[in-house]
Amino acid sequence: MPPPVHPPLSSFPPSQFLGTGPATLSGGESSFDTQLLDFDGSGPLPTARWIGWRLRMLVLAALLGCIGVFALARALAEAPHIDAAWRSNAQSLVELMRSDEPALKRLQGKVLLGIIGGNQAIAPIDALVLQRSGRWIVGDAERERHIRAQERLAMAMKQPSLRFVFADGEATDVAPHARGYVNLGAMFWLLCAMGLVLYLIAMVVLLARPTPRNILYAVMALCQAGNLLFIGVESVGDLALPQYFAAWDLHARTAFDLLTAAAVAHALTLHPTPLPGSRGIALVAWVAAALLLGTSVTGVLPYAWWWTQSAILACGALAIGLLTWSHRIEPHPFAVLLRRFIVVALSTMALLTLAITAADRQPGLQHTVASVGAIVWYVFFASLLLLVPFLSRSQQLMREFSLLAGISTVATSLDLLFVAVFSLGQFASLTLSLFLSLGVYAGARQWLLNQVLGNNMLTTERMFEQLYRIARAVEAHPETTANQLSQLLRELFEPLEVLTLDRHSSRARVMANGSTLLVPVPDLGVSEVEAQPRSIVIRYAHRGRRLFTVEDARLTNRVIEQLRRAIAFDKAVEQGRSEERTRLAQDLHDDIGARLLTLMYKAQTPEMEDYVRHTLQDLKTLTRGLAASNHRLSHAAAEWKADLTQRLAVVHIELAWSMSMDDDLMLSVVQWSALTRVLRELVSNVIAHASATRVSISFTLERDQVDLIISDNGSGRNPRAWAHGLGLGGVRKRVKQLGGVVEWTEVAPHGIACRVRIRQLSQKP
Repeated sequence: MPPPVHPPLSSFPPSQFLGTGPATLSGGESSFDTQLLDFDGSGPLPTARWIGWRLRMLVLAALLGCIGVFALARALAEAPHIDAAWRSNAQSLVELMRSDEPALKRLQGKVLLGIIGGNQAIAPIDALVLQRSGRWIVGDAERERHIRAQERLAMAMKQPSLRFVFADGEATDVAPHARGYVNLGAMFWLLCAMGLVLYLIAMVVLLARPTPRNILYAVMALCQAGNLLFIGVESVGDLALPQYFAAWDLHARTAFDLLTAAAVAHALTLHPTPLPGSRGIALVAWVAAALLLGTSVTGVLPYAWWWTQSAILACGALAIGLLTWSHRIEPHPFAVLLRRFIVVALSTMALLTLAITAADRQPGLQHTVASVGAIVWYVFFASLLLLVPFLSRSQQLMREFSLLAGISTVATSLDLLFVAVFSLGQFASLTLSLFLSLGVYAGARQWLLNQVLGNNMLTTERMFEQLYRIARAVEAHPETTANQLSQLLRELFEPLEVLTLDRHSSRARVMANGSTLLVPVPDLGVSEVEAQPRSIVIRYAHRGRRLFTVEDARLTNRVIEQLRRAIAFDKAVEQGRSEERTRLAQDLHDDIGARLLTLMYKAQTPEMEDYVRHTLQDLKTLTRGLAASNHRLSHAAAEWKADLTQRLAVVHIELAWSMSMDDDLMLSVVQWSALTRVLRELVSNVIAHASATRVSISFTLERDQVDLIISDNGSGRNPRAWAHGLGLGGVRKRVKQLGGVVEWTEVAPHGIACRVRIRQLSQKP
């Protein structure tokens, strides 16, 4: 497969992916921790915008929504009701399951044949009247019969008394009474609450920025809120639904589903990446939905349920194709995430359709399958819509809720399918479906969450190593702060694109609906090299496979803070070391130096005077090195050459010195001290043991790599057999401290050569 083609980051103006346009930010900053991300991906919605007409409209919308829900609850509470629960038996007849009505309590378990209310007689009564919604009745004739039966039952419920006629010839009169708020049931209030929340989220997104994408999201959310309200009304019904509700329910819920399917297809032509020909694709989807809805409502479309389900599944397949196309044009991780959710939603809808189709052959199961399966499906889909505006914020509760809702849909559909197709018992079917669903959940949960959140590529140990390395590099070269931090972010998030902008940002923030992370380049206080504030922009985490989240921004902020602390700690430690070195150097100079000077003046022989004088010179070099915090390499080399020349001249040994370097580095005290002592120890060994007449020293620095060779023409042989005491052991220890290696070899015709190699001298302490 060819790699996806997407425009480079540099081709976009900063306002497009940073959300810096006038419609997004107010005052140049926004908090992703406290504000809602709008659906169209333009950035977070600033709190300042919820002042004025938007706030008033939101309050009005919330008030109207609450009034509507409580008006509906009041109408249902005042509707006539008979306290009885019914079920279908194996012969698709209606049985009285339980009742608190005195006249019906004694008839529990008997089959209901008909109901007489005034001049309304409803007979025969079968399991079809228990079907709550005509939307999930497969056959056209059965849907019409269901609507007519519900209308007659609603008219009969208005009578002051109803006569229930049972199969064994028994009949009893029952007076309907108002249902009351208590008998509405917990399911009604839960579904209404979820519908109200979905409605308010739609209003927030729509009022914040009424763009085409947000309008389409509002259409989807409002349609599903309507579905939840209709299901809530159905949940409080017994035998009869409210008058005219059955017809309204069929047409309204068909409209809700078709409009949602068309809106999904339309929205995905615009988001997350506008697609070529988006208007034509959207027009086809809306025209198809309108034609299906019109012909279904007028009754001229045969097999209306099949056409509706096929259209919804086709729109789902189209949505998957559009998201795949969108990701090939621009690898926005939101496209991958939405595609996974739509695949799950489409699979569960197909499974539910299959279960209802199978249950249609067994009318006794039809109302159970349609009621339970449809409720779980709509709750699942509504939870996905609730999740969409918050996906980039990584809301753990919302993610878990949507996953559990999806698994519940699968479990319910499998349970109903096993009963309908394989005629399994209820316990066996439930056990098998739960086992399979939990297996799917266990296997898919971590994978899906990993795609949303991603896995940190750096371990904790590696992270600390990187921070330590960056702190050293920034201390040595402050102008490389942006490059060093960019490299760390690349290893941490594996983005497709990284860019440095001249833009101020106080902290890391997620932008552009989770596709972009804005990271400030910190002012580490080590130099004034970067006078202008800078920020790093990274796009498409894990090569476009996942979204950036608030947790990523918080992690980045912590990394920057730890980097600041590491440098501040090093500065404090170095200051303490410098002060201590200065004190030691002063004490050595004032105390030991004064005593050596006195001893030199009192020397009894010229040899003793020269020895003490050389010792004073070594002490002077040592104290000067301790007092300085850094040493330029060229200056240190000059001191080394002068010192070694003087020491070798005393014992009549010739020095051949060679020095080449491509960069005049600044050596730290540790580096200077280690190299000084290595040179002195190796030369001292030559003076003491080699009986040499010539010493050659070659020092080469190329590409930050040191190659130091010290050779003599003495009598030394077989260095592998040497016992490494304090002297040679100290050489190995100091070279290892600098990250190098040391080796001794014989040279022809006489002598020993010691070679010290250090890689990346500037990276060592």
